[in-house]
Amino acid sequence: MNQQIELVVYGAEVLCASCVNLPSSKEQYDWLQAAISRKYGDDYVTYRYVDIYNPPNEEPYQQFAEKVVEEDMIFPVVLVEDEIVGEGNPRLKTVYKALEERGLSPSS
Repeated sequence: MNQQIELVVYGAEVLCASCVNLPSSKEQYDWLQAAISRKYGDDYVTYRYVDIYNPPNEEPYQQFAEKVVEEDMIFPVVLVEDEIVGEGNPRLKTVYKALEERGLSPSS
């Protein structure tokens, strides 16, 4: 595999109302990055964290951050490429499946 897969986590410093007992978006971003790196290595996935209340001034990040706020999505919202693979409490199994569908395989 020679192509980078982008994983983007949209979240905020404050916890969403539905996520009171869950880790923060940033903590879940760090957890996902560590778990994916352990299973697949560090070579083929790029990670980006986007604060939904202070997104970067570039597309598509700014537009999707606005969508998360406007549609009251439960954050963090996890995207692999342009596919939503998790909301609120992302499941590793779902994230792994999306990565593998894009050609990533576990490192040995």
